[in-house]
Amino acid sequence: MNVPINVPILGREEIHEVSKVLRGGELTNASMEGGHVVRGFEEAARQFLGSSYAVAVNSGTAAIQAALYALGIGRGDDVLVPSFTFVATANAVVAAGARPVFVDIDKAHYTMDPVDLEKKITQRTRAVIPVHLYGNVARIKEICKIADERGLNVIEDAAQSMGSTYRKKQSGTFGDVGCFSLYPAKVITAGEGGLVVTDRKDLYDKLRMVRNHGMVHGYDSKIFGLNLRMPEINAAIAKVQMKKLPSFLERRRANASMLSELLGGADVTIPEQRVHEDVNWYLYTISTKNQSDLKKALNTAGFGANVYYPIPVHKIPFYSSIKGSCRKLPVTEQAAGRVLSLPVHPGVKPSHLKKMSEIVGKIA
Repeated sequence: MNVPINVPILGREEIHEVSKVLRGGELTNASMEGGHVVRGFEEAARQFLGSSYAVAVNSGTAAIQAALYALGIGRGDDVLVPSFTFVATANAVVAAGARPVFVDIDKAHYTMDPVDLEKKITQRTRAVIPVHLYGNVARIKEICKIADERGLNVIEDAAQSMGSTYRKKQSGTFGDVGCFSLYPAKVITAGEGGLVVTDRKDLYDKLRMVRNHGMVHGYDSKIFGLNLRMPEINAAIAKVQMKKLPSFLERRRANASMLSELLGGADVTIPEQRVHEDVNWYLYTISTKNQSDLKKALNTAGFGANVYYPIPVHKIPFYSSIKGSCRKLPVTEQAAGRVLSLPVHPGVKPSHLKKMSEIVGKIA
């Protein structure tokens, strides 16, 4: 048995659309507007998310980086980020020339703690990047309220939360900018790719320039930018995947619901949604005191259970050396030693869920 933690679900439709791009010969487009397939994907994503504007880029990391550039955040600025996330969130801040300052998390849902966030704000603080970890929507209303009162920009790291909603509003659409990843392990994929959404026309214009070396008409860079463009082949995959997204989400939610029922008697803490929250179940993450033994048992049985993230970012050597960015984060450090994510993607069958629950019941 081999049930990976996540796997891209691709079919004939994606192959057909990629073939059309190859036959057409336009593999990328260096105009500010982007190629016609990129524009088609952007429109499909914009409509699904309910945002005013969408800009496709070549990775989730590039999405955050582009957002920081468009907002003018750089040297001398602090950006508040959680440490309990993938390192890309903080890396994008450093790439923009700013300093990441780490914030602790909410014990129940592993997302940024608004109370600790408010304590970390200083005169250097320019922005906050809440991460919707595992698909859980951060306490975004509280975070946005604090940011608004303190004059801070909000960049949502929604890399893992495509399709997650709070009060029926899509994650990534609460702040100034929302950033998504289309990496193969995510809920939908472009092979490699990212997406930035915003309701601000000024940021939309800047984001399109930023992804294309700051150019508007070619060789006329108006602002600093890089080559962050999404190729047409990747956009072709992503455009098809957008059509499949509702069915992917339905299957994930059904699997998560069944697994929660099966784990009801196990000695683990199962994930629960907040009131008014609808999670995409990118990762079904339990908390257990036997993290290592349980992971080993599940892996031996062929299930790709994994720990996201065993080393918090503030403990990684590079970041522990950045003066002023690291403090003790007790909830983050405790969570890192207890979380374990189980597969619930559309390829997971009821028999797989039953077997996983039996293993968890015996080991936990």
